[in-house]
Amino acid sequence: MLKISPVFKDYIWGGTKLKTLYDKKSDLDIVAESWELSTHKDGQCTIAQGPDAGKTLAEYIKGKGGNILGYHAQHSDELPILIKLIDARDNLSVQVHPDEEFAAIYEGDHGKTEMWYILEAEEGAQLVYGFRKDMTREEFEERIQNNTLTESLNYVDVKKGDVFFIQPGTMHAIGKGILIEEVQQSSNVTYRVYDYGRKGADGKPRQLHIDKAVQVTNLEQASHAKVEYTLEQEDGYARGILAKCKYFIVERLDITKEIAMYCDENSFHSLLVTEGNLKVYSDTETLEAKKGDSIFIPAGSGNYKIQGKGQVILSTI
Repeated sequence: MLKISPVFKDYIWGGTKLKTLYDKKSDLDIVAESWELSTHKDGQCTIAQGPDAGKTLAEYIKGKGGNILGYHAQHSDELPILIKLIDARDNLSVQVHPDEEFAAIYEGDHGKTEMWYILEAEEGAQLVYGFRKDMTREEFEERIQNNTLTESLNYVDVKKGDVFFIQPGTMHAIGKGILIEEVQQSSNVTYRVYDYGRKGADGKPRQLHIDKAVQVTNLEQASHAKVEYTLEQEDGYARGILAKCKYFIVERLDITKEIAMYCDENSFHSLLVTEGNLKVYSDTETLEAKKGDSIFIPAGSGNYKIQGKGQVILSTI
């Protein structure tokens, strides 16, 4: 079991909640994102403690052999998923992600299927999920050019605990006042379509990617934005699946006493503590885990337990 140190990003729309609410230690004034589990070239997580402290997670995996990611990773030495905490003090750009095939051809990267779990949401907070009605390609391009795209977007009210599944090609944007956990394919390909005329650190308008966005965007009316899920109550905990697809499985564990877990050879376990203070332990080791902590458990680790009172988002492949 490894406690992971995240990578921080200070994008202009970010805030300070990850520092104040999740105890993230960073010299950055703004922490828009913390990459909690990543071996992507654009953000390498490191090991926080123990004999391998300071190593990147990628170095650790390569040294141990890809089988610690599990059979479902096909013995790769790179994590197939990337997990983030995202604090939107302001609206994120309206954007879209390509699928696997398009990203491989044009970006040399993976596509981006993702899910959002809403951790915090201020009153009146909304996000963008697709379009209010079907669009033609001509109308889409025209609205981009004349700055009326926002009039056609589907805005969804959000509250803590909501879940959204974002397929490649879905136009989307996280709205201001929302803090989420995002589980996604290990990719950093984003096509911005609209960005409120904001300027980057260089004083120039941030780059848009309209040509590629037009090629990959699903122009059909959005439906079923929120994912419905249930938590099955057991003695000492409740458990439910938030998202399940070919790239990842994400579960919510609400722990009141203790839950017994088993990490088989098919996949690693990624634990992100989103509430409370917990103890994660096996017969051979124990880790204390507070809100905001991320723990990586290699595939094939076998039995372990999570004890205490809190909430964990469990991600596997």
